[in-house]
Amino acid sequence: MAREYVTQAELEAALSALQEPGRFDGAERLVSQAAPGLHRILLDALSAGGWGQDDDARAIEAALAAGDPEAVQARVRALLGEQNRVSMLVGVAVGVELARELGLADGEPPLTVTHHGSKEHH
Repeated sequence: MAREYVTQAELEAALSALQEPGRFDGAERLVSQAAPGLHRILLDALSAGGWGQDDDARAIEAALAAGDPEAVQARVRALLGEQNRVSMLVGVAVGVELARELGLADGEPPLTVTHHGSKEHH
């Protein structure tokens, strides 16, 4: 039976373990083989979330319209940062689902992290 929650300490230990050298070697090989398909999935997911090419062009044009070079730079950085965050989150979700599909995941991933005895849903 899948667990319903993890503790904050377990989450922090797992994140720390992900920083070990060589930890992603196997995953990098798998991702490089799956890259074309993953790229299509990412583009579809971003487009569904309002990050299509036309939307990107409009956002860039709006940033450049600021006129002031510092404002343009700040808006472009904000746009790129948001795109990176969304891409990362979509990538993680795709990775979790790919692991499930390949039978590499043990049950459902926990969706709740406990903080000082309480549960928070994410």
